[in-house]
Amino acid sequence: MTLGNFVSNMSQRDPSRRGFLRASLAASGGFLLSLSLPFPSPESEAASAESFEPNAFIRIGGDGQIVLTMPYVEMGQGTYTSIPMLIAEELEVGLNQIRLEHAPPNEKVYMNPLLGVQATGNSNAIRGAWQPLRKAGATARAMLIAAAAKRWNVDPSSCRAENGEVRHQASGRSLGYGALAPDAARMQVPEAVTLKNPADFKLIGTPAKRLDTPAKINGTAVYGIDVRPLGVKIATLAQSPVFGGRVKRVDDTAAKAINGVRQIVQLDDAVAVVADHMGAAKKGLGALKIEWDDGPHASLSTSDIARELEGATTKPGAVAQSIGDADKAMAGAATKVEAIYQAPFLAHATMEPMNCTVHFRKDECEIWIGSQAVARVQAMAAKAAGLPPEKVIVHNHLIGGGFGRRLEADGAVRAVEIAKQVDGPVKVVWTREEDVQHDAYRPYWFDRISAGLDEQGKPIAWNHRFAGSSVIARWLPPGFANGLDPDSTEGAIDLVYDLPNFHVEYARVEPPGITTGFWRSVGPSHNVFVTESFIDELAVAAKQDAVAYRRMLLDKSPRAKAVLDLAAEKAGWGRDLPKGSGRGVSLQFVFGSYMAQVAEVEVSKEGAVRVRRVVCAMDCGTVVNPNTVEAQIQSGINFGVTATLYGEITLKNGRVEQGNFDTYQMLRMNEAPAIEVHVVRSMEPPGGMGETGTSAIVPAIANAVYAATGKRLRKMPIDSALLKQA
Repeated sequence: MTLGNFVSNMSQRDPSRRGFLRASLAASGGFLLSLSLPFPSPESEAASAESFEPNAFIRIGGDGQIVLTMPYVEMGQGTYTSIPMLIAEELEVGLNQIRLEHAPPNEKVYMNPLLGVQATGNSNAIRGAWQPLRKAGATARAMLIAAAAKRWNVDPSSCRAENGEVRHQASGRSLGYGALAPDAARMQVPEAVTLKNPADFKLIGTPAKRLDTPAKINGTAVYGIDVRPLGVKIATLAQSPVFGGRVKRVDDTAAKAINGVRQIVQLDDAVAVVADHMGAAKKGLGALKIEWDDGPHASLSTSDIARELEGATTKPGAVAQSIGDADKAMAGAATKVEAIYQAPFLAHATMEPMNCTVHFRKDECEIWIGSQAVARVQAMAAKAAGLPPEKVIVHNHLIGGGFGRRLEADGAVRAVEIAKQVDGPVKVVWTREEDVQHDAYRPYWFDRISAGLDEQGKPIAWNHRFAGSSVIARWLPPGFANGLDPDSTEGAIDLVYDLPNFHVEYARVEPPGITTGFWRSVGPSHNVFVTESFIDELAVAAKQDAVAYRRMLLDKSPRAKAVLDLAAEKAGWGRDLPKGSGRGVSLQFVFGSYMAQVAEVEVSKEGAVRVRRVVCAMDCGTVVNPNTVEAQIQSGINFGVTATLYGEITLKNGRVEQGNFDTYQMLRMNEAPAIEVHVVRSMEPPGGMGETGTSAIVPAIANAVYAATGKRLRKMPIDSALLKQA
């Protein structure tokens, strides 16, 4: 197959130029195009390199088929449609002319330019691909046109690209991209190309049907859990119920007697049953008699962790941002408002439970998985296997829900540890209970926040100190500097409001033995809840309307004001609601996008909260696929409603108390609110979309509950007992 390729390679960079393009002829006569760009974040360790890999490949076959090797993964967010739209727009082809392949692990070639690693997360796939992929498409188009013009001996300006062909208008001649690819590879790469004017976009900004939908409907789509190599056995496991515990002894007599059970694998802190199928593996696991050594965390409880976090907030932390003199302004304030907020551990509970298939051989290890960070899987699996990374082959697949959970490689490491003792391939599938009780949890957070108001009720001082785990410090140590990481503080330091004296501190406190991880909307999932709930508290103290109060503080942020006004208008802000109902508003700027939400809730006499309606207005810059934007907002809102009403992981005697969907409840379809999405038209570069809805909805609901009941919620999830009417 012929290749047309867009890639930046650090080992091949030209130090005299921060960006370069080149083309060459593939062995089979194809078109190879590569592009190098500088890494955009000088604060990152990766910025020491003069260039980075913008991580995308295009292959153009002789039949004109364009194959995009995707450096990002599809986990339901629409990446496999929106990103091809960028290439197709500038290359002048239809989406039906592009086929996708999963990228293999290669940190250099497929690095996410905004993260510095090969990973999909932080709502930045479109943001990272926006310029590089459009430039790649435009450059390829220019070279294909130049190749056709040379063959016809005409001026390139007399030719145009359309539907995968180059056409000469005067003569009516045309040639397909496949036929032109070998010639285009010999053309000189243009020094610069002009990207299309947004007014000329044909695809970007239009609703496009998802490219991955047909396969998901007809059952041909392959997720990690679907993989079945020849001769594969199925395993499931029990890990120490206490974090840091170990296996003391195992009686596997009854398990081995179960039909279909083939092998019992014992590890230091886990036991796995290998069988012909999942049913036998689960029966075998249930028949095991395991005695555990609970280790040092056998008495750990949620209250222990909360007390430690509370204590940390009584001492100075790392300064995340400081503007003016908040302490001095506070001393002269006419009114002072103080509050304490808490947010719990949260599990991901992805629909597809953790799974990984491994075939371990003496000098090679082959892995099938669905991962958000496939290069991380390769590196950690190689360490577990005792092999060099190049001897670990990783096949990535569609993901049945990621939400940050599949940025971790613990599932792959477990599978490798088990596979090392199994002859042939083995698929390790975690039960739902194992999945919930051995997650990488959203951190528990404890916040102290205070503000001082002048005589008109306007905030003149803001102090916010919070404590919790740093995921970045573990996951990407170079990203944790001076006691801070950008994920923990996002949503706390970048408020849209005019606050002249503003001080934020963060104290890193790691829970004993518990792994914390990225969870959909990460830091903003907690920070926006706190800051937007507290802004409402200030409006109450100032005896002002919640929307009007926010508008007063937005003179320097017209984009934020626009989404706030739109959401309030569409929600009918100020209109009467039945008794026991209320509206709440939230406003945020996170992941590069502005968003306002208005939630309508109904609170029963028993204290049960029902979210009836959510109106969302947002400005995410240029919209690539409106369908995806709307779907992501709906998804994020429902994810956040679930957390607000039900989400909480608690510990007792070192053990997670929740296990399945009966104790870690999900929002049911009949509980989902009606959601309206309104987009402010913008020509700014795209912002992130995958996580914004999740962080914005939590304070909107909390503020709506206050409007309905007069009771302020400062701890999640909602405790119905606090709202129950006497």
